[in-house]
Amino acid sequence: MNVKAGFFKRLKALSLPQKKLFAVALCQRMLPNYQLFAEVCHFGNPAVLETLLQLLWQSLYDNKLKLNIELQLAKLEENTPEPENFDVYGVYPALDAVVALSSLLGALESKVEDDIINISKLSSATVANYIEAIAPDEMTEQQLEDFVFDHEVMQEERQLQESLLTIVEEQPQPDAVFIKELRKEIVANGVSNIGISLN
Repeated sequence: MNVKAGFFKRLKALSLPQKKLFAVALCQRMLPNYQLFAEVCHFGNPAVLETLLQLLWQSLYDNKLKLNIELQLAKLEENTPEPENFDVYGVYPALDAVVALSSLLGALESKVEDDIINISKLSSATVANYIEAIAPDEMTEQQLEDFVFDHEVMQEERQLQESLLTIVEEQPQPDAVFIKELRKEIVANGVSNIGISLN
């Protein structure tokens, strides 16, 4: 557990611009989960999430850009899937992608920095829920916990968040070049936190 405690301590120690950058990067990584669900289930408009993410990235280096948070939250609400209306697992990671963006907007509006940190936990929870969904039946609680923790998708999630945190820590004042480069990398990678790729 020490690794984890150390991780969140480091996350909390970041400046607000660094926390925002970390959270936006994680939200970008969750986007394919929504895009695939929208495509398969003919629900929602992924462009709403894509445009919001573009604006969030831009707001990290363009101080003149002012987000209309209320408007963006309303748009997200219109594109939020209700799990009981769908009988596919994909609704849950898609919902998490919307919740992550809504949480980030809410945190920016309320200026509660801890809410930004929760996006890290939400991304990991999406991964844990996915692994539980594909786990073999007839497992004890302890076996399931070990299965989730040791699963390669969870290992990748932990490694990615760890390396993303290190990258952000090394940039006390992230500039436009650095931010654009990071965004380009995540978009080009195109793989979500649960391994979904639309490429």
